[in-house]
Amino acid sequence: MDSFLTNLQAITWQMPVMWVIGGILIYLAIKKDMEPTLLLPMGFGAILVNLPFSGANAVLETLYNAGIANELFPLLLFIGIGAMIDFGPLLSNPSLLLIGAAAQFGIFFTLIMASLMGFELTDAASIAIIGAADGPTSIVVANHFGTKYIGAIIVAAYSYMALVPIVQPPCIRLITTQKERRIRMQYNPADVSRTLRILFPICVTMIAALVAPASASLVGFLMFGNLIRECGVLNSLSEAAQKVLANLITLLLGITVAISMKGEAFLRLETLMILCLGLVAFIFDTFGGVLFVKFLNLFRREKMNPMIGAAGISAFPMASRVVHKMGLKEDPYNYLLMHAAGANVAGQIASAIVGGLIISLVG
Repeated sequence: MDSFLTNLQAITWQMPVMWVIGGILIYLAIKKDMEPTLLLPMGFGAILVNLPFSGANAVLETLYNAGIANELFPLLLFIGIGAMIDFGPLLSNPSLLLIGAAAQFGIFFTLIMASLMGFELTDAASIAIIGAADGPTSIVVANHFGTKYIGAIIVAAYSYMALVPIVQPPCIRLITTQKERRIRMQYNPADVSRTLRILFPICVTMIAALVAPASASLVGFLMFGNLIRECGVLNSLSEAAQKVLANLITLLLGITVAISMKGEAFLRLETLMILCLGLVAFIFDTFGGVLFVKFLNLFRREKMNPMIGAAGISAFPMASRVVHKMGLKEDPYNYLLMHAAGANVAGQIASAIVGGLIISLVG
């Protein structure tokens, strides 16, 4: 009884607030099916680490040091993501790489905004990368700079990934006309040979390492996962990477990162500012991709549907699915999935390279 009373007395006002936040994350994971493999363990972890005298803290700190502080978890997750990606649509239309690059505009815009709002440059860079909607890259960049806001950054990055179907459609409609959204695009895939599929991840890794050496680990592990997929002799490992490895690492990542969600560190004004800045970065990345396609259309005979620019962010494959559904809603015979998927995987590459560039330029 004395121990129970002692525990009650140790409860601070931040703890119940974090229990509510954890409950909301669990609700979104279960009821709304928003990134359940991540938000559910993250929500449960937020509750776990905010219990008085929680014995789980030591275990989670060990996992954090072993898996996040040394960037192991996000890089292993990139292998799984790479194994999921089919670069065929992108190889059929390499110009989509430009859309992926343009859709990173919000990162640099938010970097400037965060700096003007008083954040240190390294913290501003860590916050800005949220706009890529790429959780592993956000972790690597934030961890590299040793920002004290890593908990809020990771929560924001993965939350906005889950909120793609909610955030992107109104942004797209805001800067496009109905006529533009109804532009039909024919998908005529080029014959992408197996040799090209194998050479592509190798060449991209080498080029990225030369352009932005700090991106070598991010791009390299992503491309290694894709090489496992495309080589044709590691099918069982490819399937394991896509399903078992990716899901297991995501679960461990979610509950481990909760160690940085202790109420006294998480509940402050800066966290709210980070969430807002992350949303700004995400929105302006969407704007950047869409507006870039509209710019290209000024010079093209065959117009592209500007909505595929929104898929240039790194939230794979949610962004491409959102664009495809919006296209069908505007015109039931307009199938944009493969075009959007090409832009989406281009954004996956671009976000990893931009993460390395940020580290090189700021670090």
